[in-house]
Amino acid sequence: MHCPFCRHGDSRVVDSRTSDDGTSIRRRRQCPECQRRFTTIETASLSVVKRSGITEPFSREKIVNGVRKACQGRPVGEDDLALLAQRVEETLRATGSAELDAHEIGLSILGPLRELDEVAYLRFASVYQAFESLEDFEAAITALRAEHEAEQGAEHEAEQGAEPEREHVAQHAGSEAPSAGSAATGGPFA
Repeated sequence: MHCPFCRHGDSRVVDSRTSDDGTSIRRRRQCPECQRRFTTIETASLSVVKRSGITEPFSREKIVNGVRKACQGRPVGEDDLALLAQRVEETLRATGSAELDAHEIGLSILGPLRELDEVAYLRFASVYQAFESLEDFEAAITALRAEHEAEQGAEHEAEQGAEPEREHVAQHAGSEAPSAGSAATGGPFA
């Protein structure tokens, strides 16, 4: 690492610390020539191979810009977009690959975007899944509806699972003591 002050070609690491999110290392360095100190930040590189074959560094900002277009006019804020880009980057880094195809990155955006906003998801999917006809849109919408029905069915089953327990408790409580006004006790006016 060249010294930014005297341009000496070497430096010595004085201190190293991992960032809070664990994705980078902050190193404090000292130049052996001029004795001045400076800081460097090291991150694991993640490269994107574009369709043209050109390789460029991964950029969360490019994800945000691409998704922002799909979210235009939708109730999605900048914080939502930043969080989505972070989730996508974490997913991509978890693959362990240092180079990723641009198309793979586009496809990895679809899941988090579907959770964020379904209309934006359909807009984005139409590009990255190369929709060519109305049938492609209909198939995507049918898949979204099926997911909703499955989620609602699971929620309904969870509610139904709790209902028999409530009924059992109510029946059990009712069998221990007759209610006020019942014929067995003659009621309150007997």
